[in-house]
Amino acid sequence: MSSISIIGTGNMARTIGALAVAGSNTVEVMGRDHSKSAALAKALGGGATTGEWGAVPAGDIVIVALLSDGVVPAVAHYGDALAGKVIVDISNPFNSTFDGLTHREVTSIAQEVAKVAPAGASVVKGFNTVFRHVLENGRPDVFIAGDNAQAKAGVEAFIKSLGMRPMDTGGLEMAHWLEGAGLLTMGLARHGVGGWDFALGVTELPA
Repeated sequence: MSSISIIGTGNMARTIGALAVAGSNTVEVMGRDHSKSAALAKALGGGATTGEWGAVPAGDIVIVALLSDGVVPAVAHYGDALAGKVIVDISNPFNSTFDGLTHREVTSIAQEVAKVAPAGASVVKGFNTVFRHVLENGRPDVFIAGDNAQAKAGVEAFIKSLGMRPMDTGGLEMAHWLEGAGLLTMGLARHGVGGWDFALGVTELPA
């Protein structure tokens, strides 16, 4: 199984942490407020531990479970502490009306993370197309993107440990389109589906 560090103490950190523990992965929680980190680690159980904000994460895979505007600053703050780690960005940079992305150029939070990440770190986009409660209660496909095949393989193994199916969409440039897919889920929830109990997935025709 995988060794996971989660930067953040919010709802997605709690959900992914609980799934990780249930999947027999080791989990470390790292937040700016140490008391919140400790409380979340205790709630997760399964031997989950608490790390210090900015210190070298114990996990090989570091999931940055922060709002989109906090992801790049957090990775920059950690700096060389993330050397050799697989950094997973799960954020969606939605605008205030949830009908567009905050960045206008063809980039993504994950691509911006890659610019400030230390040498030897690999960045993977993932989990951003699934609503939290669907992730918690369902078994959705989880789309990922990244440039390093070994890093993606590690994230895929972690996703499988959660009982979910990883779907590789290609290199890190695809992270921009995964953020667009996150936006698509918002549009479907408001219009075509008319609710939040769904996830995007892949249907394969029988051979």
